[in-house]
Amino acid sequence: MTKSSRYPWVVVALLWVVALLNYMDRQMLSTMKPSMQVDIPALQTAANFGYLMAVFLWIYGLMSPLSGIIADKVNRKWLIVGSLFVWSAVTFAMGYASTFTQLYWLRALMGVSEALYIPAGLSLIADYHTSKSRSLAIGIHMTGLYMGQALGGFGATIADEFSWQQAFHSFGIVGIIYALVLIIFLKEKPVVAAQVTQQLHPEKTKTHVFKGLGLLLTNISFWIILIYFAVPSLPGWGVKNWLPTLFAENLGIDMSKAGPLSTITIATSSFIGVIAGGILSDRWVQKNLRGRIYTSAIGLTLTIPALILIGYGHSLFHIIGAAFCFGVGFGMFDANNMPILCQFVSRKYRATAYGLMNMVGVFAGAFITDLLGKSTDKGNLGKDFAMLAGIVLIALLIQLTLLKPTTNDFTE
Repeated sequence: MTKSSRYPWVVVALLWVVALLNYMDRQMLSTMKPSMQVDIPALQTAANFGYLMAVFLWIYGLMSPLSGIIADKVNRKWLIVGSLFVWSAVTFAMGYASTFTQLYWLRALMGVSEALYIPAGLSLIADYHTSKSRSLAIGIHMTGLYMGQALGGFGATIADEFSWQQAFHSFGIVGIIYALVLIIFLKEKPVVAAQVTQQLHPEKTKTHVFKGLGLLLTNISFWIILIYFAVPSLPGWGVKNWLPTLFAENLGIDMSKAGPLSTITIATSSFIGVIAGGILSDRWVQKNLRGRIYTSAIGLTLTIPALILIGYGHSLFHIIGAAFCFGVGFGMFDANNMPILCQFVSRKYRATAYGLMNMVGVFAGAFITDLLGKSTDKGNLGKDFAMLAGIVLIALLIQLTLLKPTTNDFTE
């Protein structure tokens, strides 16, 4: 089955569902606060609810480099299956939680288990797809994350119709069952050359567990990639966490309308961006080795005027148009991060590399979420959103000036 020309796309389809469940299970909690605080009084304070959200983010970020190292050393199929099973079991168990402490530790465990997925999943897709289809494959996979984020809101719907316990139970059991599906259909990418080398020269294949980390941290190109990944993560997380608030303030509408309006706009435009960016990048790189970098740069360029208009716009046309432009641009950027990484980092260390990238992205998100929260209290949310455009411009110039790949697929 793995030799079929269609199987690389089967892998994308299988992992698309995992990506959806990854984001859906983590987002559910944020939508069910009103229902849960009736049974767990500690959640009535914003500070305690913030602790639940923060513990996931910090542990997820700290675990990301380690999860990448693990993914480069073990069979990724079983790592993905195990990760999905554990976080789904945690989701199921949250339906039985009766105290804040129980929720806190379950949320922490979810941070560990979910962090194990992304580096393994993206590196597996990158291995199955050549330079002719890699960006499109990664882009399609990213739409699963967007869809999961959107569907997480349905936890509140189930909670209103039945109970918040039932919402956790329902989504948890779906993930557990799907882990069994992956056991049957998901296959690790065979690497014949590596297997032959290991059989003929086993002494040469014994490497220190942190060797990949050391090689990455002495790779100047990787540091450049790390910077240009982290900087756009600032507006990326800012839009994810604060755009509904900005919509409500600048348009003078209720949050019940601003929330769906902002999330639907971003989700739709991001979907367009990752697909368009994936197709363009895969075609461009066949003619120019910097094609992926140029495609990503076009995406980042679109986010710059978008952030200014999001910050200062006060008409429905301006703000919706700006949010749509941002989503398309960020989607083009999102679809090309791992493919660009593949031009500078050996396949043996790609999961480790993406784990480090994921960590700096999450920590950037934690920083900007806190900063924009303070800006909101001071009435400066729009102004600070617009200022992020300048930071993105700096990252864009660094990317275009310093990233110069010499191959479509770095394998050594």
